[in-house]
Amino acid sequence: MVSILNSIDTGHEDMVHDAEVDYYGLRLATCSSDNSVKVYDIKNGGTALLDDLKGHFGPVWQIAWSHPKFGNLLASCSYDRKVIIWKEQNGKFSKYYEYANHDSSVNSVQFAPPEYGLVLACGSSDGSISILTYIAETHNWDAKKIQNAHAIGCNAVSWAPAITPITSDYSQGEQKLVKRLVSGGCDNLVKIWREEDDRWVEENKLEVHSDWVRDVAWAPSVGLHHHTIASCSQDRRVIIWTSDDGTNWNSTVLQTFDDVVWNVSWSLNGNILAVSGGDNKITLWKQNLQGNWQCVSDVVKGQGQINNQ
Repeated sequence: MVSILNSIDTGHEDMVHDAEVDYYGLRLATCSSDNSVKVYDIKNGGTALLDDLKGHFGPVWQIAWSHPKFGNLLASCSYDRKVIIWKEQNGKFSKYYEYANHDSSVNSVQFAPPEYGLVLACGSSDGSISILTYIAETHNWDAKKIQNAHAIGCNAVSWAPAITPITSDYSQGEQKLVKRLVSGGCDNLVKIWREEDDRWVEENKLEVHSDWVRDVAWAPSVGLHHHTIASCSQDRRVIIWTSDDGTNWNSTVLQTFDDVVWNVSWSLNGNILAVSGGDNKITLWKQNLQGNWQCVSDVVKGQGQINNQ
């Protein structure tokens, strides 16, 4: 059963592109084509505007909260080719770091799992992916770039959960975590990247979509060495990719929708997938005991209508 807890008038003056709740579920950040990022206190079902962040000079496409062990940090990316990391101090957010080394719109940002440290991935229309790593000893950010990650442009990035490889030799003691991320682009491809020494290498190229891939989401780990990725596309399909070894991937078409699919997002335990698209619906999907994906609920955006199936 799905119920709408609250409807928030953001006060944005143009289309809202993203909304993200922080780790504790106490704050909501939104971003818009009005070039702004807004942060709200949503404790106890209320809504109070905490801050209105001005720093971008173009539509802001996506935002991401860091893990609270690094403080209250919020990243935003924009058509203005910039990534800004904002830091909260005394209830107000200020610009903490600005990255402006992309040649076109930056479309996606996501912080890595905290086990990797304070690391941010950024995907851009210039076709590259930047990996920004905070170096505590120097209080600086190190930037590495995956050049030509996607022809025409990268639309989305998502980190793999921080789990040790299946092939770990535990006789050698504690194994180093291997950073991986998945990306989707205008070349219709889903790609998996792995950090190797001081560079990033393409580990897998997943080819099923027939149009631009608009979003990718690597499912959280529930303690099993089993990998699941969701991708969605302008071809109106959502694909579920699964792998037991992280190398060989199988694809399943979740559904062909009536319109472009813009976003996919996993629940915290990775067993429910939310899908939203041009049909103005948010649908929730869950795998049954037979391994088939079923729609368990859908919400018509803007109308508060709940349909349980």
